[in-house]
Amino acid sequence: MAKHHWGGILLASVIVLAGMVLNPFSAAAEEYHWGFKKATGGVQPNAGEPFESLTQQYGALYKGKSDKKIVYLTFDNGYENGYTESILDTLKKENTPATFFLTGHYLSSATPLVKRMISEGHGIGNHSYGHPNMANLTEKGMEDEWGKFDKALKELTGIERTFYVRPPKGIFNQKLLAKGNDLGYRHIFWSVAFIDWHADKPRGRDYAYGELMKQLHPGALILMHTVSPDNAEALPSFIADAKKEGYSFQTLDDLVMEYENINPVLR
Repeated sequence: MAKHHWGGILLASVIVLAGMVLNPFSAAAEEYHWGFKKATGGVQPNAGEPFESLTQQYGALYKGKSDKKIVYLTFDNGYENGYTESILDTLKKENTPATFFLTGHYLSSATPLVKRMISEGHGIGNHSYGHPNMANLTEKGMEDEWGKFDKALKELTGIERTFYVRPPKGIFNQKLLAKGNDLGYRHIFWSVAFIDWHADKPRGRDYAYGELMKQLHPGALILMHTVSPDNAEALPSFIADAKKEGYSFQTLDDLVMEYENINPVLR
């Protein structure tokens, strides 16, 4: 299962150094909405410009290596709707790691599930405290959102801080990426996603399973939401069938190590 942020100090140091070198305070205020053409035929998607340049400049990640059949599972949890327990049951049964990007509301309203995620070895990501449009905030506001979440997480679980962040609704700008680097955070986007966040409009298990399998590709960084039954019902078959196709499931820490060319022996 996923390990807790094994190299927090190392990751923070690398990201902070990168942020300093890149002069984050010269960042533009233009707002971007993360998006890409969906993968087909097992070929990685390309986010295109300006996303490719921005992710490379600020060390943000949205996929792994194109020659390795590895999948990185992530879930966004803004509020609990009764399906996360089933997802955790599946991950435990399949011995599959994931990272859950949580909000402040989720920390307080679904505390037992948060503690279970951690006890079972999953990663916790920072989805902001109040789920605002982060690109609209001042640098102080950005710092407050991430810091307030980290403070609440530490009080609840003892985890010192998070290192992976994801902007609500995928809305960001260059200033947000730069400020995140300055504070030791790495932005994590995604290369596989589909409409799965309407809690009152489930589309069925087959819809979620079909989207996951159609978009599956080497280095897939998958985003799912836990508010609909679709993902919970599709996840067991997806994991099993992806493994049959030769895919393995790894953590965001593994992805960062690969990206930074860090020798696994250093863990």
